[in-house]
Amino acid sequence: MARTDDTGQYARHRSPSGTTPPDLPPSEGAAGSDARMPRWLPRAMVLALALVGVFQLGSWAFHQLTGLLINILIAFFLALAIEPAVSWMASRRMRRGLATAVVFLAVIIVSAGFVTLMGSVLAGQIIKIVEDFPNYLDSVINWINTHFNTELRRVDVQEGLLRSDWLRNYVQNSATGVLAVSAQVLGGLFQLLTITLFSFYFAADGPRLRRALCSVLPPSKQAEVLRAWEIAVNKTGGYLYSRGLMALISGIAHYILLESLDVPYAPVLAVWVGLVSQFIPTIGTYLAGALPMLIAFTVDPWFTLWVLIFVVVYQQFENYVLQPKLTSKTVDIHPAVAFGSVIAGTALLGAVGALIAIPAVATLQAFLGAYVKRYDVTDDPRVHGHRGRRPGAGLFARPRELWARQPAQHPADTRSSGENAI
Repeated sequence: MARTDDTGQYARHRSPSGTTPPDLPPSEGAAGSDARMPRWLPRAMVLALALVGVFQLGSWAFHQLTGLLINILIAFFLALAIEPAVSWMASRRMRRGLATAVVFLAVIIVSAGFVTLMGSVLAGQIIKIVEDFPNYLDSVINWINTHFNTELRRVDVQEGLLRSDWLRNYVQNSATGVLAVSAQVLGGLFQLLTITLFSFYFAADGPRLRRALCSVLPPSKQAEVLRAWEIAVNKTGGYLYSRGLMALISGIAHYILLESLDVPYAPVLAVWVGLVSQFIPTIGTYLAGALPMLIAFTVDPWFTLWVLIFVVVYQQFENYVLQPKLTSKTVDIHPAVAFGSVIAGTALLGAVGALIAIPAVATLQAFLGAYVKRYDVTDDPRVHGHRGRRPGAGLFARPRELWARQPAQHPADTRSSGENAI
């Protein structure tokens, strides 16, 4: 049994030298080892902070460069669209840069001519509306005086409009908004110049770009990249050229209609309908038909109805007859897929996404179709959309079957029933 002192505590063991070691708090050494910071923790904290900083910096840079990235994407698809024409001229011993310049010059001339013609149409209609405005105002005033027994005059209405506060505020807001409109116009021109330069470089230096891309890939991957590039060129170029051909056919058809109705500016309106209806997906036809209907209304209100009927009928003809034949070998995507891709592209990139959605989806579909293995479909009626018809099955098959199941009545039973009745 251990020795104790007078207070009942255990006696301290003395060392041989006669000194007593100081008392240590219980588990002091263990607590000190646990409280020490691990060596990897500062490095982990610094690494985490660095990753957060890099992520924030990358997110900020991405948001700042979103406009530039969208312009580069548009330029890339535009370069893919003109790639067949540039390659064709380059195969005829023309320098690739010169061939690209010729294609761009043709596109610029056509675009400038279209904008000039549309500007002349709009300017003419605005001038006509301004010149005829007093007559319109007189007709409205006469109608109001006739039906409501008032004595309005055009001079009084004009003076009231000129002295009104809302007109003064409108003029002031319009004057201040001129600067904003000018800034938007300059920004649009700069964006157009950026897209043109990038698309020119992509088209002119296409082979060099492909060589630079393939130089960082192993030989087994180079063939796949070149194949994907070729698919993208074929689908994008095919989409553009098929749409251009349908725009030409649509423009000719609408020109014949408008010219037969003596609608002014028939050639310009036909070009407008052809381009807008083909290069604005889904609703482009109806947006394009609104302007000819409006101008036809100034000639004769009944002409508006004829133009509307023709637009609707031609849209059905184009959807079910013309478009499947022209796009079966170029784009070849289901209308529902095209509509969904346009909605998705609009949600992601706005109007730009709506324009490039269909060729992008067609390229992706063709690329997946080249690598996804397909099998023969079994000969099952459920696959073909109808069930097999049994022999003898028809409209009256069920009543005949029920009639055949009824028990046949014996002649003796018939006689007995007759005798009982007597």
